[in-house]
Amino acid sequence: MSNSTAAAVLTTPDLDEALRVVRTLLGVTDLTRAEVDFEARIRSREGLAEVLRVLPGLHWWAREGTEARSAENGDDPSECLPVSVHDWCHPLELAEPFIRALRPQDAAAVRWDLDEWPEVPEAGLESISQKYAYLTLSVHSRDLYQYEPSADHTVHVHVRGEHDLDRVHWLAERVGGRFDGRTELAPL
Repeated sequence: MSNSTAAAVLTTPDLDEALRVVRTLLGVTDLTRAEVDFEARIRSREGLAEVLRVLPGLHWWAREGTEARSAENGDDPSECLPVSVHDWCHPLELAEPFIRALRPQDAAAVRWDLDEWPEVPEAGLESISQKYAYLTLSVHSRDLYQYEPSADHTVHVHVRGEHDLDRVHWLAERVGGRFDGRTELAPL
């Protein structure tokens, strides 16, 4: 297990703008072995129904009092709202349909696991291995874990740590964003 530092490079109420930024950032790296992970707190029946269309084998769980309910138990998620989702290792093309399935009361972190952040010699940046190369879009939340619900969406770039913030600034410049110093530790 390793920890990355997730730095917010853009917060916007415009989901299309957030997705444009994500696509641009994905364009600066090799996506050959990349995959996408979903973590969410789904509260709406409509959002759940749409997410289940995108991911019919959705991994979810909920707790009612002391009773745990889950996909593994064969429970009906629509009777267990809100449900928590941790569904990993999916193809990249499922990211946007999942994001668009969410409703305003549903919050999620969609994380792209990248092969690496590439070397950028003109900026003095060496490549960063897949161990620290991630990109996260927090949907209807400003943080990675949906603790801070919001009408906004935040794009986070993950790097090795506080000593690698030059890369954060370089990536933010690629998308017209700005690193304002907001970071979170991201245990992976």
